[in-house]
Amino acid sequence: MQAVNSFDEPQANARGEQQQYLTFRQGEETFALPILVTKEILEFPALTSVPLMAPCVRGVLNLRGQVVPVVDLAARFGRPPAAVTRRTCVVIVEIGSEDTRLDIGVVVDSVSQVIDIPADQIEPPPSFGTRLRLDFIKGMGKVDGQFVLVLDAEHVLSVEEIATLGTVTGEAA
Repeated sequence: MQAVNSFDEPQANARGEQQQYLTFRQGEETFALPILVTKEILEFPALTSVPLMAPCVRGVLNLRGQVVPVVDLAARFGRPPAAVTRRTCVVIVEIGSEDTRLDIGVVVDSVSQVIDIPADQIEPPPSFGTRLRLDFIKGMGKVDGQFVLVLDAEHVLSVEEIATLGTVTGEAA
């Protein structure tokens, strides 16, 4: 498994007026995650499947001795699992509170770039018209005349909710 990029010490604007985001593609849409929760980007690694996991969990990977669950973002959004191509990556995201931090891998079709989005260029998510749950969207960032869906990593990657999905799937089997 080869690291493509690492973000050991992400920086935000000193005045907090804009924040850096990692943008990536999933299907036909462009999404963004705050760089502050992004740890690194990996080429798609070999994964170990785990029985009775939620359908959106592709498996686990060994990241320097640590077991990291890997969530297929397309499946998490209720879509068919993403096909693995040469551009498919796993973005390692750190979520949780200061006391309990957890690394989770996120399968994305391709990583685009790190961009600055001024706070005044991020609008609340629309109340209708998106193909995602509203609690998954932190806002809509305007970048070069296009919208980027800024994801709420804590909700999209909610360990409790994903575990519940696995329990329901296991009971159905």
